[in-house]
This record gives sequence, C-alpha cells and structure tokens, in this order.
Amino acid sequence: MRRTKAMAKPTLNNLSKLLVCSSVILTLGCSQPAETSGSSEPNNAATPIWPKLDITVKKQPEIEKRIQQILQKMTLEQKVAQIIQPEIGDFTVEDMRRYGFGSYLNGGGSFPQSNKHATPADWIALAESMYQASVDDSLDGTKIPTMWGTDAVHGHNNVIGATLFPHNIGLGAANNPALIKEIAGVTAREVLVTGIDWIFAPTVATVRDDRWGRTYEGYSEDPEIVGKYSAAIVEGLQGAADDNFLGEGRVISSVKHFLGDGGTVDGDDQGNNISNEQRLFDIHAQGYVHGLTAGAQTVMASFNSWNGDKIHGNQYLLTNVLKERMGFDGLVVGDWNGHGQVAGCTNVSCAQSMNAGLDIFMVPTDAWKPLLENTLAQIQSGVIPMSRLDDAVTRILRVKLRAGLFDRPSPANRPLSGKTELIGSVEHREVAKQAVRESLVLLKNKNQLLPLSPNTKVLMAGDAADNIGKQSGGWTITWQGTGNENSDFPGGSSIYAGVKEAVNAAGGSVELAVNGEFTNKPDVAIVVFGEEPYAEGNGDLDNLEYQRGKKRDLALLRSLQEQGIPVVSVFITGRPLWVNPELNASDAFVAAWLPGSEGSAVADVLFTKVDGQIQYDFKGKLSFSWPKSPNQTRVNRFDAQYEPLLPYGFGLQYGDANFLPDTLSEDNESSSQQNLAALKIFDRSVQAPWKMALNQAGKRQAINSSVVALNTLNFETIDRRVQEDAFSLHWNESQEGQFVVYHDFPEDLRAYTETKGILRFDYQLKEKPSAEVYLQMGCMDVCESDLNINEHLKVDPSGNWQSIEVELSCFSGKGVDFAQVISPFAVRSSGNLSLSLSDISIQTQAIDTQAISCLN
Repeated sequence: MRRTKAMAKPTLNNLSKLLVCSSVILTLGCSQPAETSGSSEPNNAATPIWPKLDITVKKQPEIEKRIQQILQKMTLEQKVAQIIQPEIGDFTVEDMRRYGFGSYLNGGGSFPQSNKHATPADWIALAESMYQASVDDSLDGTKIPTMWGTDAVHGHNNVIGATLFPHNIGLGAANNPALIKEIAGVTAREVLVTGIDWIFAPTVATVRDDRWGRTYEGYSEDPEIVGKYSAAIVEGLQGAADDNFLGEGRVISSVKHFLGDGGTVDGDDQGNNISNEQRLFDIHAQGYVHGLTAGAQTVMASFNSWNGDKIHGNQYLLTNVLKERMGFDGLVVGDWNGHGQVAGCTNVSCAQSMNAGLDIFMVPTDAWKPLLENTLAQIQSGVIPMSRLDDAVTRILRVKLRAGLFDRPSPANRPLSGKTELIGSVEHREVAKQAVRESLVLLKNKNQLLPLSPNTKVLMAGDAADNIGKQSGGWTITWQGTGNENSDFPGGSSIYAGVKEAVNAAGGSVELAVNGEFTNKPDVAIVVFGEEPYAEGNGDLDNLEYQRGKKRDLALLRSLQEQGIPVVSVFITGRPLWVNPELNASDAFVAAWLPGSEGSAVADVLFTKVDGQIQYDFKGKLSFSWPKSPNQTRVNRFDAQYEPLLPYGFGLQYGDANFLPDTLSEDNESSSQQNLAALKIFDRSVQAPWKMALNQAGKRQAINSSVVALNTLNFETIDRRVQEDAFSLHWNESQEGQFVVYHDFPEDLRAYTETKGILRFDYQLKEKPSAEVYLQMGCMDVCESDLNINEHLKVDPSGNWQSIEVELSCFSGKGVDFAQVISPFAVRSSGNLSLSLSDISIQTQAIDTQAISCLN
C-alpha cells in the first residue's frame, strides 16, 4: 500500500526530485505443485480448491434488517459516497460534510495538518471533526458515520511516541501466536486513543522471493505460520466472535493483500504471480483462510496481478472465490489507487473494479472527486449495475453496524479516547521488549563468545548502534522510515542504550564509536549494522548481496578482528541477505531483523546477569531460509532447489555447538551478470515498468497519447520500421524542457554496471542543436548526471538513423546510484532542436558506432 504525502514538486535541474513526484484451520499436507501459469477463469464459479469457511462471525437478523432500512432511505449520491475513500491530505471537513464519505484514511507519512509531530489531541480533533461532519445531514442529507483507517502495521507507527514492535519477519521468528495476539491488542488500544476505527493489518503475504522489498511484512515463508498469525492478530485487534467482538478496546482489522502479493515473478513489487490455482491456495491463501474464519471484517485487494490480470479487476478472485465460495460477508477495500492499474481504467474511472467486487475505492490525491462523479454516471448509465452498488453499500453498513459505529459515542468521547498515557506506556513497551527478545536469531557463536559478561569493556560500533529509526525500518513515522532521528522516538531506546545500561550497572564500561575508532582497547566489540529503512517499491533488489559494491561494514568488522578484538555482529535487516563475508568476519552473529522502538531489549539476551546467570536465552528460529549465494533468491523450502546456507527453523541457543565456520565462500557468484538480457526501455513503445513524460518549468505532462505538447517541448510518435515505433521531440528557444523515462519506484540495475554495460539508443537528427543537449539518468537520492552529448550528435543529410552508446560509468562517475535508478533515460535542452529517438536499451556490451567512453 503506497503511502506518502511528501511528494517533491518537479524541477528541471534536479532529476531525482522530479521523478519522486512522477498484506477455518486447515491441515496443509498437500502437494506443492511447481509454480506454473494457470487460468484464473474469470466470471466462473470458484473451483473446489477453495473451501467454504465456517466463519465465526455470523449474520445477525437485527443487523441485516437495520441495513435494509438504512439502504432504502439512501439516495444514489449517498450510496456512491460510501464507496469513496479519500486521504486526509486531499479533502477537507467541508468535503466530508458535503459528500458524507463512507471512510477515509491517512497514508504512511501523512498526519493531521501535515505535522509529523502532531499530538494525540491533534489526531483526535481531526477524527472528531470528520465524524461530526459525516453525521451532519445539512448538506448531504445523511447521518451515516464515517470510519477512519490507518496503517498501524507494527504498532501505531504514524504517531510520535507510540510503541513500535518488531516488523513481521521478526515476529515470525518468535513463532508465538499468543504474543502476536497480545501485540495486536496493544496496537488496538493505542490506535483507539487517537480516535481511529480501522487498522489495515495484518499483512499475510507468504514470501517466495526475498528480493521483494516488502519481505519484512511477511511473517514467514511457511504458510502455516502465516495462517496461525493471521487468526491471532485478527482476534487481538477485533476480539473473538464470543469475546468482546469489536467492543471496547477493539478495532476493525483488514487482512491484506488479497491475493498472491508475496509470490510475484522475481519478487517484483506489484508484479505478476503466475502460480497455478492450487498453489495460489496452498501457499498464498492460508492467511485468509485463518483470518477470515476468525472474523476479519475487511480484506484489502492487492496491487499484483495473477497470470496477467490485476487483482483489483479480477471478478473470479474477489467475488467468485472470496465472497461466494469462501463466504466472506465483510467489505473489500482497494489499495492506494490500485483500481487505476486495471487494464482500461484510470485513477478517476474504473467500473471494472466495482463490477469485479471491489466495495471501496481507496482514492488518495484529488482523484477522489472525478472518480465519485464518474462512478455515479456509470451507475446511472447501467455500466455498473445498481445491484452491485447496493451489495457494496450493504457490506460497508454491515461492518459499521457490527463495529457499533452508529451507536457508540463520537471519537472524542469514546472510553479510550485521549488517554495518552496508554501511548508508549510501560506495560505496552514491556510487550514489545518481549517480542524483541524472542525474535532474535543466533546464527553464529564461535568459541561460545555469547553470552557476554556485563562487567567488561565494550565498544559499540556501526551506524545502527544508536539509531532507533534505522532499527525500526520502513513504515515508521514516515512511509519509507527515512528522515527520522532518535528524538522522534520519545520513550524508545536504541540498542546502544540497552548495552550501556546493562554494562554500566555491572561496573563495566562502554564506548560508542560508529566508525570503530576507540580510545581504549575493548574486550569485545558489538557492531550493529544493516539495511537502511525502506518500504514497498524502494526496497526491491536484483540480488541478495549485502552492501553490494560498497562493503563499508565489512571493512569495519575486519578492522576490529585484525586488532584482535572479538566481534559480535548484530544485523538489522528486513530479509535474509547474503552476508558470507560479514559472517566470516564475525565471532558471533545475531539476526535482529527490525526490532522497533525497544532496542534496549537486545542487551537482555546478549548479556548475562552480574552473577553470570543467563537472563534470556535465544528463542528465535529462522522463519525464512538463509541464502548461501547472492542469487539464491528463492531459497524457501517449498521451491525445488532447497540448498540454503541455513535452513528454515535454524537458530542456536546458548551452549549449542557453533555451526558456521570462518571460511564460508565469499565468491558472490553473480549469476545476475551471466546471460544478462538487455534492458529494453523503448522498443516500439515504452516498456514496463517505465513511463514517459515531458517536463517544463515545474510542470509534468504524462505521455499517454501519440501527441503531447507543452509550450517549449512537443512529443509525437512517428513511423520508422513499423507504425509508431519511434518518436520525435521538438524544442524551441523559449524555455528549457526535458523528456524523461521514469518509474515511480527505483530499479536495481547494478548488474549492468558490473558487466561494464552501456546505454544505447538510435537517433535521427537533421539540424545541429542551437544549445547544449544533456543526456541524463536519475536515482532516488539527489544525483546530478548531466552528460553533454552535442559533439556526439551527428547530422545525416539523408535522414538516416544513427546510434550512440554511452558507458554506464559515465553516469556512475557523476553520482548515479545504480541500486536505485528511477530514470534510465532523459534528455534536456533549451535550444531549437528536433530529435527523433527509438530502440533505447541498456546492454551488457557495446555493439558498434559512436561510443562515449568515460573510463578516463
């Protein structure tokens, strides 16, 4: 679910900023078929592969009667408003009063008044004002209460001071459903303090490829753990059907993302899952089987496709399987403009999603208003049947009535509202500390180095040692988890803080030196390092090598060992990564995952008591297999070639014999460089996932037709070999303009630089340009990559096409980070210029012609 409100405005001179603009208990016991393509059989009854669930929450006649009474009094406009879900940064209280939206949300990194440090009182005030506007019938004629949804995915992670739990991958390593249920209860209470009704959790993806940037949102590669956890967290959030169901202290849950998001080809976020139907059920559906049986009231549709069909438009899965066969009677909500990705749809118009079974359009940005108007017109014209709209509204009302929203007090007057002492309370943090302790997995313990005596001289090193934001990862205050400081986590603790407290209390000493340069030689070094925070899209990789091409942390580990200092590595990560060199350079190695706000609990496990007794032993076991090479990206135990470095379920305890030697292979075996196919950027048309746009004076115009014109720069398709297989760009001297190929999320293209690859394109030029022409690439971080190509652009009087090849080192030498490429090709100029382009690609080797070398 994409969440950010901090989109940068486009500029011409900062390509990075410009482009940033632009989730019944069954015995599995089934065979694991090969992952092959299979038909989704749309519009047909679901096959017997899918069970008829005995859902614990049953329909109640009094609620069903009340739904019909409300429905009969609603106008068409009121019904349509119920299925529109805008985001708090894109609509006002007056809009709520005018339209009466059925629900609304805040995205990750979105806060009341856009204030990152908004207080609980600010959250409550917004919830109260929206609620009151929704029940004010002076403009829209209805008193149906709205509901607010939020991504509280590891605690109430948008609110400063909240208790932040380990991300799901760490909780999976704990394999403790009872603890998960307790965590969900804590999260529900802290969310209710701020007046919010609905949590978009749990994520129940069963991850197959660890290159996926959302791997840490999955509990395990094993669908059994995923299923058990799904039921536990649903009951922790909502209450069980026979135990305070959606009563005091409970919130509405959403099992997500339906279906198959963890199984896309190559781990591509929002990509294509090609599982056959049996495997789709066996591997990817178990979280829904368990979560729905436990009574989950909402399901979020997934961005991904199944065999090429976007789930947001897949009637077979959303209606025939989920609603009809499995018997789900709650509502299906879309993901962040996910309906706009359905073939033939846009963010502002998608009858297909509604007809397929989507009940609520999640529609952030100002697209909500035209979507509302277009949907209204589609119902009036019969494109969307009235029966489908009534079914959607019935489901929305059913959830609201079951949650008591019609009868309970307004948000500011609910029992837990405003009880800010609950947010980050000592009791809640103790639950989080238990989760940290139980999630740690000990991978290596040479010579029984651990546990450590607290009465010793300790060096704390590594850039994650005293960094609560880094140890918490993505979905932490901001969407990507970036831009945070320790001061943004009042009441939280870093790993260093916990070590310092334990060691100082025992009479030992601690020195913090991120770079490892100590004043007094220590008895032991604890080095805390790992992945930088990321969330969906930005975290995708093309192989699993840690710090590929820039082994900064490895150098630190080796430096300490060369000085005769025993090294304990504490690895912060959202997935198993290939860290053989780092393992070899460590005497002990702990996978700490993303522990959240209570980093001090790590010390509870690493150190004994003062008297030498063990306080807490390691309990965590790998819920994801650990790769033995960078390219072992599908190492999970349900795939054919299962030869991991460390298997699913591995985890040492104190006293266990060490398993890993210091001589693991450090050959990165980069098969990603072997038989590497050319990356086609434009081949007759722009190639997925890339898009094209024109930029001028801070304005971006998407290219989605054969002719696009701005004041300075025009685009039109032309014929080279076949119809519209090339395009022409026309600049004039009035103002600078830029043509750009881009993607909303970065792509990892390091394999092409490692093979000394080139950017190649064909061009046609009839007159020399009157000003400089710059070729560009762009990355997520600020990077300037202007390459003046005027001297390489040759005029051919006969109009023949020519080629240019540019070594990728030209761009990396100017600061482009090929791990995070968001634009592989852009052209900028400010003079008179007519330039035709075709066949744009990144190749692993030069072919011929005008090569631009940057080796010198």
